[in-house]
Amino acid sequence: MTKDKGQITIKILHLSDIHMGSGFSHGRINPATGLNTRLEDFVNTLSRCIDRAIADPVDLVIFGGDAFPDATPPPYVQQAFANQFRRLVDANIPTVLLVGNHDQHSQGLGGASLCIYRTLGVPGFVVGDTLTTHCIETRNGKVQVITLPWLTRSTLMTRQETEGLSLAEVNQLLTERLQVVLEGEIRRLDPDVPTVLLAHLMADNATLGAERYLAVGKGFTLPLSLLTRPCFDYVALGHVHRHQNLNKSNNPPVIYPGSIERVDFSEEKEDKGYVMIELERGKAEWEFCPLLVRDFCTIEVDISKADDPQAVLIKAIAKYDIEDAVVRLIYKLRSEQMDLIESSSLNAALSPAHTYTIQAELVSQLARPRIPELSASSSIDPMEALKTYLNNREDLKDIAGSMLEAAQKLLADDVEVWLKATTNE
Repeated sequence: MTKDKGQITIKILHLSDIHMGSGFSHGRINPATGLNTRLEDFVNTLSRCIDRAIADPVDLVIFGGDAFPDATPPPYVQQAFANQFRRLVDANIPTVLLVGNHDQHSQGLGGASLCIYRTLGVPGFVVGDTLTTHCIETRNGKVQVITLPWLTRSTLMTRQETEGLSLAEVNQLLTERLQVVLEGEIRRLDPDVPTVLLAHLMADNATLGAERYLAVGKGFTLPLSLLTRPCFDYVALGHVHRHQNLNKSNNPPVIYPGSIERVDFSEEKEDKGYVMIELERGKAEWEFCPLLVRDFCTIEVDISKADDPQAVLIKAIAKYDIEDAVVRLIYKLRSEQMDLIESSSLNAALSPAHTYTIQAELVSQLARPRIPELSASSSIDPMEALKTYLNNREDLKDIAGSMLEAAQKLLADDVEVWLKATTNE
């Protein structure tokens, strides 16, 4: 990087969405440690991020929120997280821990899991649980970090103020309220000091990952225009698990580093990593650094038309590199093919995987062709409709008579109840 004379460059590592303690169903117990192997994966991946921060070394580490799956992680999970971040204290690297939606108790009440670091007075650690500006002294000079934790509607508005408003109207009003508060912080900034906005939020043009299923609490979506301000040299985001740059002009860069590990199969094809930044007042250069994480692999096979379904399944599995991967096998078959599937052979073929699941889907459970006589526009009598349906179902032929008899009785009982009700009126 070419610097102007006297210009300060601050080196920063930006990571987010660790979710340490999640995904245990995709792991197994390590007999040597007694820990779930997926917890060990998350710890090892975080360790590589911290390794880079120390070896480089960086001037500042910023974490974009969601340390754990929820605000009350088990003590051993908290300890695993703390053991890694303690290394930054020992290396004298300042660290900002932003509070995400998973770090908060319900609706933001009762504090957040990360606040313990402030309570304990951990040297060099800043906990971002309020919208405020922190002026941080690093070994290469000062940097200003505005922390914007996950906000809920109750953070900026009362229930009375939102009563009767549509979701879009509430979102607009909340954005306007936030803009006023943010402007107050911007006016207090030192224009000569590099500035980072560190926020845990959903931007309106972000591409979603697993967070669409994991999100808790009622947040709202913010427009990109609120973030792309000339006073911000770098906008560090958390919450979205897919790495992306929302501002293609890079003025300023608006970056989701994504999660550091795959949380579930919805992130199967996503790269995981962190971001390295070289920050100056007026510009920032950044690089996404991929992490080597455990593979997730989905194998989908339709064997419903196969003469030798077992052979087709084994051949399909062999096409994939499943060594040490988290694997799910999903196959479709007909009910009469079930006896042709040998579970022991499937288990043997999948044994190189770290863990695996097998899911069989009967094609009889899938959508059936529509019977023309039963179209939505038809005014056919209910009993006639049932007769028509049963006549088209060979597999129900033996019980069709008893089904018709039971249906007739149900209809008669319903008419009797209706007559009694109208008579009483």
